[in-house]
Amino acid sequence: MRQKQTTQYRKTSPVLQFLYKNKIGRLLLKGLIRREVSQKARSFFCTPWSRLAIPLFVRQNKIDMEQYQAGPYRSFNDFFIRQVKPGKRPVDRMPQHVISPCDGKAAAYPIDADSVWHVKGTDYSLAALLCDEELAKRYEGGVGVVLRLSPDDYHRYCYIDEGYLQQRIFIPGQLHTVQPIAEKEQVFAVNCREYTQLNTQHFGSVLQMEVGAILIGKIVNYHENHHFYRGEEKGRFEYGGSTILLFFEKDRVQLHPQLFRSAQNGREVKVKMGQKIGCALSSVCEE
Repeated sequence: MRQKQTTQYRKTSPVLQFLYKNKIGRLLLKGLIRREVSQKARSFFCTPWSRLAIPLFVRQNKIDMEQYQAGPYRSFNDFFIRQVKPGKRPVDRMPQHVISPCDGKAAAYPIDADSVWHVKGTDYSLAALLCDEELAKRYEGGVGVVLRLSPDDYHRYCYIDEGYLQQRIFIPGQLHTVQPIAEKEQVFAVNCREYTQLNTQHFGSVLQMEVGAILIGKIVNYHENHHFYRGEEKGRFEYGGSTILLFFEKDRVQLHPQLFRSAQNGREVKVKMGQKIGCALSSVCEE
């Protein structure tokens, strides 16, 4: 994996500290995590007036705009889903290499024999996460990857291999933040989410789940009954930070050990869309 920089979880903002750690804040939070609130916020971010927030957002999040295609942007949301310039997210084309579907901060965790996934001190039942007990059993003993996007990341994502998908499953829910302060809320299992079972050419059945977050009620996936290709755009998130989860079956892939080590040490590995993060188990995986 070329990029080996790790980062500790970003210091939580005072606003999130108030919402999740203060009694009055918790009362306000009950309203903010409702999908209707995020939908109203999104309506504003789609107006021409919202463009006024773009310069401040770029400065606060230290976004390198040289990476992205120039505007003009019709709204803040139009800016948020901006495209990168050609060549700025090169895709590893080696068939046996597992690539990251997105920009983000990555960590990997094993799935135990009872299809329970232990993520940063929180236990997730895959059956509850997927609302499908039979499908959850398919990934027993496998591995899962958390790819957490921040507001400064590129918010489009791609397919990690060639293969075929049939349908998307949408699960309505709340919209907690995906930052570490909300981990005890079991955000992946209670937040709005959508998953796709990918029948891939080199890694078997891979389940990719997009998870919404506070002020992001919109997960946009493009395809059903679709033959996809490695690096092809799969979809995008609209406004804010969010998360992509990948689940691999047992004995299918070998992810870079650094992804597991970083998770154990309370750190995350910065990755870019298209970057190698592991390989098929049948091949040699150099770190």
